[in-house]
Amino acid sequence: MAQKPSIPKGTRDFSPIEMGKRNFIFDNIKSVFKLYGFQCIETPAMENLSTLMGKYGEEGDKLLFKILNSGDYLSKVNAEELVEPNSLKLTSKISEKGLRYDLTVPFARYVVQYQNDITFPFRRYQIQPVWRADRPQKGRYREFYQCDVDIIGSNSLLNEVELIQIVDHIYRNLGINVVLKMNNRKILAGIAETIGEADRIVDITVAIDKLDKIGLEKVNEELLQKGVSAEAILKLQPILQLSGGNEEKLGQIEKVIGQSEVGMKGIVEMRTIFGYLAPLVLQTEIELDLTLARGLNYYTGAIFEVKSKDVQIGSITGGGRYDDLTGIFGLPGVSGVGISFGADRIYDVMSQLELFPKDAIAATQVMFVNFGADEERYCLPLLSGLRAAGISSEIYPDSGKMKKQMDYANRKGVKYVVLAGESEINTGMVTLKNMETGDQKLINSEELVGFLLAAASNQ
Repeated sequence: MAQKPSIPKGTRDFSPIEMGKRNFIFDNIKSVFKLYGFQCIETPAMENLSTLMGKYGEEGDKLLFKILNSGDYLSKVNAEELVEPNSLKLTSKISEKGLRYDLTVPFARYVVQYQNDITFPFRRYQIQPVWRADRPQKGRYREFYQCDVDIIGSNSLLNEVELIQIVDHIYRNLGINVVLKMNNRKILAGIAETIGEADRIVDITVAIDKLDKIGLEKVNEELLQKGVSAEAILKLQPILQLSGGNEEKLGQIEKVIGQSEVGMKGIVEMRTIFGYLAPLVLQTEIELDLTLARGLNYYTGAIFEVKSKDVQIGSITGGGRYDDLTGIFGLPGVSGVGISFGADRIYDVMSQLELFPKDAIAATQVMFVNFGADEERYCLPLLSGLRAAGISSEIYPDSGKMKKQMDYANRKGVKYVVLAGESEINTGMVTLKNMETGDQKLINSEELVGFLLAAASNQ
């Protein structure tokens, strides 16, 4: 008996209905990116491990999918190395490439590699899959799409403001009620400096970034395990529990870290951003969250995270400012800021809230019923006319039973069915049936295109 086919855990197949919904998300996101003047690029699914390793912190490196070298990948490994329990050393010999973990590091590599061909500031968007060797669970997959938008080659905080506007625009279009949480890595560095643990900024940010997931007590335990002193952890507590409006929080944190030069730079940056936002009309709630850390090591300034207010699923968008990401590839001092939309989590939120419009699912708007050879010849020119007008249409390929054809149209979510039998052909007419209401209308075949276009514009 043949083995039942399957796919790896954490990956998914997508049906035509699911792809219709996914493309609705991608098309909406892409249209906003283009509206704000961003250009599309693509990078390979795999990168050299030398490009990827060390860019995501120790935890991120563990989640990289490594690709075995082609051919005899053990040819460079001696017998002693095979029996030695050192997977990192062995991996460096048998694997030189890996699947990309995100789109930001490949983008930085792209900027450095093609720096002489790029016009700076470079505004790019990229919509492609990424892979992480994570434990699969609800809302977390091993293969998933990211929709990234970045501005690189500019220090201006107007870029952060534009990304916030893009977030507001996209989620308004999709109908998702969200909150955009912000912080600044300079403020976090100022906190670490103030509590006497400046050299442990990475450990502190990685731990407090888990506050929503594991709670304050577990965060404190992790900080202790990382070597942060009990005295420093005690000083950290009131900071992790600040409340009030954005300006109130900035005022409170300024009293605590006001002597830290880097911390004050972060506070000034946030006040500047909030000042730019003040006259804008945004529907999205924007909250300063001083516990937001975003664990990736390359962020240096403002950081963002977007969550749905109506579905508990974690962040659905995130990003931030990175002042020297390209420096690791030999191009120092090029600042950038970007944000990434998690299409798969957005899909889950929209599915749970039933936000997808019906026309996002239906691939065919009009289907011609097939009564036989004469009717086929009558319908084919009409079918071509509909397609020329941009109306997605098809003809049932076989002159089978009417019930079978109508069942097919129902299952595909076709809105209109065209019936043209002997009587319609003799009078140059067609019968148009609305599959949603059951209403039928006899119209002149020459008026079919105009009628359908008018019906679509009135929806």
